[in-house]
Amino acid sequence: MRWAGFRKVRRQVCKRVQRRLQHLGLPDVHAYWERLEQDGGEWRVLDGLCRISISRFYRDRRVFEYLGENVLPALARLAREARESAVRCWSVGAAGGEEAYTLALLWTFMVSSQFPAMDLAVHGTEADDHQIARAQAACYGPGSLRELPIAWRLEAFVEEGGVFQLRPRYREPVLFSCQDLREAAPKEKHHLVLCRNLAFTYFDEELQSRVFDRLREHTTSGGALVIGTHEMFPAGATGFTAWSEPLGIYRRLPSYTEV
Repeated sequence: MRWAGFRKVRRQVCKRVQRRLQHLGLPDVHAYWERLEQDGGEWRVLDGLCRISISRFYRDRRVFEYLGENVLPALARLAREARESAVRCWSVGAAGGEEAYTLALLWTFMVSSQFPAMDLAVHGTEADDHQIARAQAACYGPGSLRELPIAWRLEAFVEEGGVFQLRPRYREPVLFSCQDLREAAPKEKHHLVLCRNLAFTYFDEELQSRVFDRLREHTTSGGALVIGTHEMFPAGATGFTAWSEPLGIYRRLPSYTEV
């Protein structure tokens, strides 16, 4: 992990660690370090304390507008030329499912009418099984929907007692799996991969490079990779060209060959 990446959330992580110290009856972080050296399983607990899940529907509106207006139609044409029946998307670090479901809404309301014979398939992966359960339940508070177009919210959600549940038809294209990007990835390649505000914010340079190679390997030729608007690829990263660099959207070079 890269300490600098936690700049905006350090207080939250430090509070979690402090609560863990109190739970273990330890006086300070030096005692906790000794515990880590003695108990390998505690590293997994600490790793979980460092996971930051900040997610909303339609987060970074301009990114999703560009995806709906430009990227997804281009990827649908790419899939059609390859005689494929679906545009495959991978939402990395899917948290509670907001990003993955936003893609389903985006496809339905902005793209699907242009490609009636084409389907959308979204695979959301997340290392936290509690977040996976939340994503599968597809129930959200109003804060999670505050950036979503009102018409979409009214059409796609059922509200009951201040809780908004996504209707089944918008959940059908989305599958969730408990998977850690640092260790694995889905088997198939994807036309669109979103890895925003995760690997290139919180991981150290060596791990960023390994993860970048994994993301590139699982992006189809001519497909798109989306990172955070304030993120950059690691030094020496190759295989992509800017689609919309200010929005963190890149296209996998068709001519690139894995070495």
